[in-house]
Amino acid sequence: MATTQHGIDFYAQFLQKGDLCFDVGANTGTRTDLFLKLGAKVLCVEPQSSCLAHLYNCFGTNENVVIVDKALGDHEGYAQLSICENTPTISTLSSKWKDTGRFSTSYSWNEEQQVSLTTLDALIKEYGLPKFCKIDVEGFEYYVLQGLSTPIPYLSVEFTKEFFVDAKLCMDYLLTLGHPEFNCALGETLHLISSQWLSKDDLCHRLECLCQDDNLLWGDIYVKFC
Repeated sequence: MATTQHGIDFYAQFLQKGDLCFDVGANTGTRTDLFLKLGAKVLCVEPQSSCLAHLYNCFGTNENVVIVDKALGDHEGYAQLSICENTPTISTLSSKWKDTGRFSTSYSWNEEQQVSLTTLDALIKEYGLPKFCKIDVEGFEYYVLQGLSTPIPYLSVEFTKEFFVDAKLCMDYLLTLGHPEFNCALGETLHLISSQWLSKDDLCHRLECLCQDDNLLWGDIYVKFC
């Protein structure tokens, strides 16, 4: 895990003091804390009850934080969140993530929680367009993006090797919204793999080469709209 100062320096590429940031899949607020240290205003989006309790305890009185106790998707309504009590960070709305992902044979999702579902568009309408949006929702990223119809200047989307096809779908969808460029940070390094922003095809080529040597490759794809 990167040090706090390294994390602050990394996210300073995308956020400045006073900027609005969406932390989608905030979990217990590790990234929220970094965004706040940059002076950003943070919208924490998290549906999981145990994580919400932690977020309210840590940030509930912070005037620069709004906590939204919902999940995001491509429509408004309700959904069933599958919760892994032993490792809450891999709780998910994605049945594919549970059934065929890298954790499927080692962990069980032993609880279901009905959660409210909203969209990025709805949040933007209510709170404004963020400068940066972090999306980390355990295999449900594509559906979250489908609830977005306007470009966000910077955003990140988690990917894993076994669902790299879904990562490509995410990039393809973002290409319908404007003219994005792409980069990537592997694992928890918080270090972009390229000194320059890349096209979708160039980034995919780099990641596909890396996938050949690492069966558990994962990280975050970063996106900049020109």
